[in-house]
Amino acid sequence: MAATGRASAYGARDVVNAPALKQAIARRSAQRGDAPDVAAWLANHFFRYAVGNLNAPEPALARIASGAQARSLFAPGAVPDWVASRLRQGEGDAMWWVAPDGAELLAMEAKLVEFLGARQGTALEGKLQRINCRQALALWNAEHAAFEAKSAAGWREHQPEAVATRWEGEAGSVVELLGASPLLRAEMAFESQVMRHCLGQFSDRSQLSGGYGEHYAAACEAGKMRLFSYRGRNGHAHITISANIVADGRLQLEQIKGKHNRPPVERYRGELLAFLRSVDSDVHTPPDALSMGMVRLPSGWAMVEDARDEADQLFVAHHFPALFRRLPAPSVLAQWIAAARAPEQLQGMALHPAVAHAVRSAA
Repeated sequence: MAATGRASAYGARDVVNAPALKQAIARRSAQRGDAPDVAAWLANHFFRYAVGNLNAPEPALARIASGAQARSLFAPGAVPDWVASRLRQGEGDAMWWVAPDGAELLAMEAKLVEFLGARQGTALEGKLQRINCRQALALWNAEHAAFEAKSAAGWREHQPEAVATRWEGEAGSVVELLGASPLLRAEMAFESQVMRHCLGQFSDRSQLSGGYGEHYAAACEAGKMRLFSYRGRNGHAHITISANIVADGRLQLEQIKGKHNRPPVERYRGELLAFLRSVDSDVHTPPDALSMGMVRLPSGWAMVEDARDEADQLFVAHHFPALFRRLPAPSVLAQWIAAARAPEQLQGMALHPAVAHAVRSAA
């Protein structure tokens, strides 16, 4: 069903899994421990934007074209009667599916949570509902564009007492920024200056408070988040990693940023992957990792090209069909799942004859 709202702010689109989408947004908000006004904003504005305005490639956003597609998307549950009825009447083109954990959706949610958290303690606190999703995203982009110009001002030095080494590699090591350290915020500011991102961008640079930095510092100090930095042997930072602490004590990787908020450069990815394998994390894969072809599989963290176990291949086929063609010799069962989820991703691949026939028929 479509979310309603002002036409100037949000579009209207029939999303067949809107309730599941809303539940997923609320679940992630609860896991992060978002402030009540942030959680309410996401349940209202972000949900409405996702339903009416999200623009993303399949499988993150899919137009329902057939009963077979609907059955695959709703599996193992049943297709709602109203959806099946409209498909029988030839009205499928007017219905959409938004993947509740789609990479594009999660990336946008991370930006918005960062933006909303940075409003805490400002004049906008308590007035968030007046800002719609388009305005929030525009402000996020404008504020991040300004960070580059500001980053050279008020340079902070590295604070050795604020970090502890958690992993050692051949070319560098991963340190954790310690939430209990009184120098945490100064080290966050140092990390941001080097990396040119918003982790330690405080609105009050003298007191190191407010702004985007407050969002991360407060979560880290409260024991809800852990912050890591991969640094070379010369001490230069190359990758910043943030992870939420979930209910069972494990980590849920949130962001993995190289300089200027770009993906980490390729020469550091081997050591990044080795560090991720050393961490007790849940099965969530953040969009930053997906952009590098890294996936948290049932067997652990891996490059998708190295997923040879059938259970891992089935996981990729079901959850990340956009990466399916990068699998090495995918099993026939994995091919069938990918064909049901996103047949367009299999075009041109060497497939089992029966799967190839089904893909051609779906084209």
